Formats: sequence, structure tokens, C-alpha cells
Amino acid sequence: MAYRDFQEFLLRLEQENELKRIHYPLDPHLEITEVADRVMKSGGPALLIERPKGYDIPVAINTMGSKRRMSLALGVDDYETIAHEIEALTKPELPQMEGGLLGKLRALPEVMPQLSRLFQVARSVPPTTVKEGISQEVVKTGDQVDLFEFPILHCWPQDGGRYITLPLVFTHDPNTGKRNVGRYRIQGLDTRTTGMDWQIHKVGAEHYQHAEKQGEPIQVAVVLGDDPALTFSAIAPLPPAIDELMFAGFLRKKPVELVPAKTVDIKVPANAEIVIEGYINPGERCLEGPFGDHTGYYSLADYYPVFHVTAITHRAKPVYPATIVGIPPMEDGWMGKAVERLFLPLVRLTVPEIVDMNLPVEGVFHNFCFVSIRKRYPGHAFKVMNAIWGLGQLMFSKFIVVFDADVNVHDLGEVIWRWGANVDPERDTLIVKGPVDVLDHASPHVGYGSKIGFDATTKWKEEGFAREWPDVIRMSPEVKAKIDAIWEQLGL
Repeated sequence: MAYRDFQEFLLRLEQENELKRIHYPLDPHLEITEVADRVMKSGGPALLIERPKGYDIPVAINTMGSKRRMSLALGVDDYETIAHEIEALTKPELPQMEGGLLGKLRALPEVMPQLSRLFQVARSVPPTTVKEGISQEVVKTGDQVDLFEFPILHCWPQDGGRYITLPLVFTHDPNTGKRNVGRYRIQGLDTRTTGMDWQIHKVGAEHYQHAEKQGEPIQVAVVLGDDPALTFSAIAPLPPAIDELMFAGFLRKKPVELVPAKTVDIKVPANAEIVIEGYINPGERCLEGPFGDHTGYYSLADYYPVFHVTAITHRAKPVYPATIVGIPPMEDGWMGKAVERLFLPLVRLTVPEIVDMNLPVEGVFHNFCFVSIRKRYPGHAFKVMNAIWGLGQLMFSKFIVVFDADVNVHDLGEVIWRWGANVDPERDTLIVKGPVDVLDHASPHVGYGSKIGFDATTKWKEEGFAREWPDVIRMSPEVKAKIDAIWEQLGL
């Protein structure tokens, strides 16, 4: 289902007993973080702090902090159904390609349209432009602009300031006009300027680099609160051909409605809670950070572009959406898990031998990648490692461990058992150099370092394994069936 706006989503959470109203006036400076952190780590509900200290604008936090709420955010009872839908779109019935190479080449015109089904479906619900929306019920420009009229959180003690933590950042490539919607933290510097933390690998940073080369400012719109399908689309690792708003339309089965912004040439969601408009000048930088990050450590202060606010528009009675990150598990872990499950079918398009994948929450998205494969030839695990390191954001995977198809990569006990038992460190490891996550503080350079893969599959003679590989200990099916039949009689 599609939510009309963010507050309709909050109402749905409350109806499902997934939201708790907090009447106590918690302070946006540290106190909301402390409460939210405890709730997130205990598997608690979404929170609506109705009157944060010093403000009459409520704060909503942890709204996607469980599989149940993440599924509700995407309008379904279980987001695995969306994963199955995507998988069905990526597995079309292909025509038989007989007659050797020539026959296969003749069949390509039939195959290619089928392989593009996912792109066609995702692009079949484009955004629409409307005349007006609740996101512009109140318009403030010039001296009226004050970022700090909103309860922006100071999350952790050593943070460099107050941070907008759940923004959708709209930019357009100055060369092509292509839109990007990304999620980058934003540090409030004063009432009308912020730091814009878009890291070097992000598309927003690429757009800015293009504008900077031309000596021109880039226009930006920062959007807070809407149908959460749009928030999810902003973090999704989409192929370049799929626009985030089109993917949001695919998820919600209804177009995203847009209105022209007031002071920048960008169309923004008509039903957002808050929209912040402005620009970033070429060559202008500010010291941004530190920030208590999703790695569980503070990311260090560094120089990032300066965002100048020209207007703020919002609905008459907005709710301020926020999240916090820190030592896992946190709310963002559930967002990451949804990304993992929904986009596994797209990973399989390039690496079809993958059976399953687990990016454990404790691995903060990029530290660990556990995959099971259908092994077909010697060295197959190393081929899969290299393929994963060539796939978008998966290039940041610091530790890739490849297992046989029968291994449950979501069972960390089995993962550690098989990893320890099946790996010879000298023979079964591969170390490569390349881009790493900018937030990886252990790497020798920012954004550049080493990564390692482990082949934890059964070893073959062709891989230099001269001994006999032992069987896994398993009980006979007959005995298991007999004990199953008498289990209740045992009183255990």
C-alpha cells in the first residue's frame, strides 16, 4: 500500500501497536539518543516524542527499527514478498538457444527485452507533478529561515554539533540533468548553513564535482518525512538506469507526487513534512564532524561542502523524522537487512551461482559478507569474491567468506564453525587492494586499503587438496524419523 504521507505511516504503526508516545519532554541534546538507543537495542517500538524540550514539533524515531516495521514501511506484511516479486522479474522464461554460437546470437533480440523486464516495471510508475502539496503549507525565506526551529538532534557527546540524520538529498547532474536522491548526514552550522557530508563514492558528491568543475553552484533540496518507501529508495543500491522516485513508485504501486520548489529548480515531494532548499558553492568547505557513526566509532572531523539555505517549507503541523546510529544493533541495521534481501536477486543476475548472502548487522554493512554458492569448478570461490568486489557498494566488503550451498549463512554459529574448520589460511585466502568505506578507520588511507576473501568451501583435488575431505557428522534419516515419532513420549 502507499501511504499518503509520513504521518499516515505513523498512524499505521500506532494501530499495529508498533509506536509508543512519549509525553516526557526529552531533550534533543543527547537525551533522545539515550532513550532511543536503549529501545533499539531491546527490540522496542517506534517512538513519538510529542513535545521535546524547547519545541512544539514532535520527533519520530526508530520507525523502521524492526523487520515488522520495515515491512510496514514498504506497505507489506513481510518485505520478503517484494524480494520474491523482484526475483520473479529477474527470472523470465528465456527462449531455447540452440544451434551453437550462431543460434545463441540469433536469439539475443528475443532475450534482451525479457532481461530488461525489471527495469521496465521499475520505470513504469514515474513521479507526477501536482500544483500544490502539504510540504508547502508554510513557506519561509530570507531572514525567516531558521534551521534550529526544528528539534534537530545532538546525538552523541563528542559530535561536532546538531545533525539532520534522516534526510533525502535531491540533486541533479549539471551535465545530464539526471536526478539523484541520496541520504547523507547534515550538520547544522548556524540557522542558515550546514555541512553536507557526501562522501567521495556517493552520487551526490559526483554531481557536485561536475558543477564545481564548471565553476557553478549546485542547487540542493533536503526533504524530511514522506511515504517511507521513498526514504528506503534513497538508500537502495539501484542500477544507474533506475531513478529513486521511480523505484519508490514501484514499491508503493503509486506515483510519487512532486511540486516545484520555491527557490531552487528542483521538484520536491508534495507530501513531505519539511523541505530545506538551497545551494552549495564551488570550492567552499567547512570542518564537519566528528560524528558518532554506524561503525560504532566517531568518524573524524573533515572538510566537506557548505550548504546555504534559501528557503524552508513545511506542513502546518510537521513531525520531525530522525534516527540515530552507533554501536549495532540500531535502526539502520533493519534498513540494511531489507536492502540485502530485496537486492539479492539483482546480485544473482551478475553472480548466478550465489545461493544466499548475509551482511550481518554487527558487520555494519561493509565489514562482513557471507555467501553460499553452488560450486562447479576449482577456484570458484575466488571468482565469486572478485565478482562481489566489482558490484557497486559491495566493493567495500572487507571480509568475504564463501561457503558451500548447504551452509546457512544466517546462522552465525554454523558460519564460524565452517569458516574455522574449512580454511587453510595460506591456501584459502585472497587479499586485494582497492576502495574501502570512507568510515573504515582501520584502513591506512581514507577510502583506500585492503580486503580479504576466505574460501570456506569443500576443497577439491584440483585445488591442490591431496587428502580425503571428511564427511560432516549427520544422523541417519531413519533414526531421526524414529526419534521424531517417539519424541513426545520421552517427556523432554
